[in-house]
Amino acid sequence: MRHIISVVLENETGALSRVSGLFSQRGFNIESLTVAQTNDPSLSRMTIVSSGNDRVLEQIVKQLNKLIEVVKVSDLTSRDHIERDLMLVKICPTKKDNFDLKQLVDVFSCKVVDVTRSEEHTSELQSRAYL
Repeated sequence: MRHIISVVLENETGALSRVSGLFSQRGFNIESLTVAQTNDPSLSRMTIVSSGNDRVLEQIVKQLNKLIEVVKVSDLTSRDHIERDLMLVKICPTKKDNFDLKQLVDVFSCKVVDVTRSEEHTSELQSRAYL
């Protein structure tokens, strides 16, 4: 079964290694791992997606709670939550592609982050867009 675990921990060196080590010690593969600082600069939130049976994952959650730097552990699997994918794409369209590119951006609700002229090809634009 696929599990999503949210861990709030103190923003310290080596904390990520200790948390991910709990998974590798028990033979679990981490399918997705996201770590970012929270509004409080002394805390980080780690979101981990892994697959495995409920009993072993319950043990991992208990072990996570024992780590000194861990403040809170939540299993989001059974709760209502929103999942999103984020992708940053860098493209070099030609002038004739600009119209098609604009339509794609609109259709997929993308956000163009930056548009700059390429130094190698001054007639081409380099665009970066969130998809």
